Amino acid sequence: MTIKPLADRVVLKAVEVEETTKSGIILAASAQEKPQVAEVVAVGPGGVVDGKEVTMYVKPGDKVITSKYSGTEVKMDDTEYTIVRQADILAVVE
Repeated sequence: MTIKPLADRVVLKAVEVEETTKSGIILAASAQEKPQVAEVVAVGPGGVVDGKEVTMYVKPGDKVITSKYSGTEVKMDDTEYTIVRQADILAVVE
């Protein structure tokens, strides 16, 4: 099963975070923050949203930084995804 986003929505998959600090301390899963770097899995078509024309700037495969608590989390086929609006994406990581 695949997720096909609508309008200005983007489907993201979190990039694995390191479980140890630079000094070598291992962090428990509960002590880790929600990752802000994610990989774009699928992109909606854009179009007119709320009366304004929206052009999609990200594409599948891009690594992006999102707002900390944005989006809706969805779990499909044992994989967790986050669906956000393109406006919640702060930057593309190159």
